[in-house]
Amino acid sequence: MNQATDLYPAALATSYRMAFTVGEHSAGHMRRILHMFLTRWGLGHLSDPGGLALTELVANVVRHVPGRRCSVLILREPYGLRVEVSDEVPGAVYAKVPAPLDEGGRGLVLVEAVTDRWGVDERTDGKKVWFECDA
Repeated sequence: MNQATDLYPAALATSYRMAFTVGEHSAGHMRRILHMFLTRWGLGHLSDPGGLALTELVANVVRHVPGRRCSVLILREPYGLRVEVSDEVPGAVYAKVPAPLDEGGRGLVLVEAVTDRWGVDERTDGKKVWFECDA
């Protein structure tokens, strides 16, 4: 016998967490998930900056994390939105301005430009790169 369950458990009212093995097309799926939650939370106007910042963090996982595994946490905070992307590769990351002809290296500069705050929490078992957008 099939049973219907609550499609929107209470935890989804303020957060979403999922572990992924990401690939080149994963960012688009994650942007749609982010957009769905932001719309539900009345923060749809944060979809563009949040989606761009999330795309850049996922692209860094695809490029720099062996195995491409990460977890994504989307949080509705009193001030707006917080997104965290965690992986198992320790080490600092920072925004740097690349040379004009460099093909890459602009991702965290973009994150810095479109969000209100961003940072890195280093751990012994990896790191968490996060950003926040004020409502």
